[in-house]
Amino acid sequence: MAAPVDSVGPADPADPVDFAGSSGAGGLPAAPPGPVPWVAMYHSVGDRSDDPYRITVTPERLEAQLAWLHRRGLRGVSVAALLAARARGGGRRLVGLTFDDGYADFVTEALPLLRRWNCGATLFVLPGRLGGENAWDPLGPRKPLLTAAGIRYAAAEGVEIGSHGLTHVDLTRADDAVLRAEVAGSRERLAELTGARIDGFCYPYGTVDARAVRAVREAGYAYACAIDPGPLTGPHALPRVHIGQNDTAWRLGLKYRLHRLRRRPVGGR
Repeated sequence: MAAPVDSVGPADPADPVDFAGSSGAGGLPAAPPGPVPWVAMYHSVGDRSDDPYRITVTPERLEAQLAWLHRRGLRGVSVAALLAARARGGGRRLVGLTFDDGYADFVTEALPLLRRWNCGATLFVLPGRLGGENAWDPLGPRKPLLTAAGIRYAAAEGVEIGSHGLTHVDLTRADDAVLRAEVAGSRERLAELTGARIDGFCYPYGTVDARAVRAVREAGYAYACAIDPGPLTGPHALPRVHIGQNDTAWRLGLKYRLHRLRRRPVGGR
């Protein structure tokens, strides 16, 4: 879980928010200045009968949300694909789709719908909890996480795999050794697991400070996702909008357009 939030979120791709590009770390091309990309944040897809943190959407709701994108002439893609398209001067009709924590239901419930609607996505996983459960959520319910085989399967299906740290800890409270393990160590383990370079990171709970951003950048990630990083906004602290079960077409429209009332133009870092 990134955070139990339900806020009007980040940028409409047409809005003039200054977003200075990345340096091309991790193999992604450097992006030119431009609007902050619109990136949606999902978690679990499945049964919501017990959902105290509002992290779950039903498959029916996810499909309706993907259909909304399609009607708007938009398409969901991985964050890496979105940033690469923007670096080439395109990507105006693309939005990022991210799924945090690596729940096992991503493969069984979300992936078939993404295929149906011709969408890509980024899946942020925890290599220190392979085949485990979301023990960091004190109120539960307990949800199974993907095994190594499940992560490899998602990657083989074209899903971008990114790191959510090793074990889902608040990096702003971690000592130096834990910070290195969670950031650099998780990238190494995922690269070994998938056989591919890991370009993306996602801050657990969405919490971020300058020290965590520096650690992520120094570990070689091309980008990182947060929730509402404020003045830290940039390629290594991308804002995202939480998408939940209550997000009908009307609410999605608001979240897509009204970010300009919440965010001031900022330069990338």
